Amino acid sequence: MNEPAPYREPQAGAPQAAPRQAEGSFADCVLCGEPTGYPESVKGVTLCPVCEWREAERTACSG
Repeated sequence: MNEPAPYREPQAGAPQAAPRQAEGSFADCVLCGEPTGYPESVKGVTLCPVCEWREAERTACSG
């Protein structure tokens, strides 16, 4: 059986999700289309928290 990976604290200097703001519209996740915590004015690839987590798991070093 595959067990979920244990929770790890984010590393120092790792980008953190932007806090949600009360007003304005948010960018949609480029992978699943769900709203993100980033305003539409943010440039670059925006991911929702779930897709950010999955991308981090995918790109993490395995050992």
